[in-house]
Amino acid sequence: MYISEIFYSIQGEGLFSGIPSVFIRTSGCNLRCLWCDSRYTSWEPEGSEYTIEEIVEKTIEFPTRHAVITGGEPLLMKDLAELAESLHTKGYHITIETAGTLYTDLNCDLISISPKLSNSTPWIVENGKYSQNHEKLRINIPVINRFLRNYPYQIKFVVDDKEDLIEIELILNELNNVDRTRVLLMPQGKTIRELNEKGVWVAEACKAQGFRFCPRIHINLYGDTRGT
Repeated sequence: MYISEIFYSIQGEGLFSGIPSVFIRTSGCNLRCLWCDSRYTSWEPEGSEYTIEEIVEKTIEFPTRHAVITGGEPLLMKDLAELAESLHTKGYHITIETAGTLYTDLNCDLISISPKLSNSTPWIVENGKYSQNHEKLRINIPVINRFLRNYPYQIKFVVDDKEDLIEIELILNELNNVDRTRVLLMPQGKTIRELNEKGVWVAEACKAQGFRFCPRIHINLYGDTRGT
């Protein structure tokens, strides 16, 4: 499995915010988000090949039983199900973070789906050469619905401006029986200032529409740095 990094930190986003967790970050992605905060796993993927045994050995070094498999896009990894099963047998609570464009049956305690809104399309980067493919792939309603049927879930939207709220409702209308308390709105930003400025009106939208506000605790603690 192609791995960018394995590190121990505080879960900064979502329903398990604040829980010390080991993060297994795969490298490689089928999307190219404009505001990607881990370009070293997507735009310029880097990492090393690990066996499942090596990943598990590294994971158990840390004093937690919460494991987060993230990326990049973990669902691109052909041996992801094997890794999840190995961690499950070790007693880990497993969160898998995905854009929700690909589906695999696997052992997972929480599927964290982050459908990419139109604010993610990189029209202005490298003459937009990745934009058409990104637009074609970024939303896959059948895949998301399949995850919703089969796993405990959270749906996390990265919100950049108020127009995004309309797009979010259009997507939710296509999904089946979504629990709005498991829909998280997260301000787009890589600095505390950006997050605070957008956070005010994002929080108001959550209050008005019954969503959950999603801070980025790791940015407040460590800044926009790798391994955190």
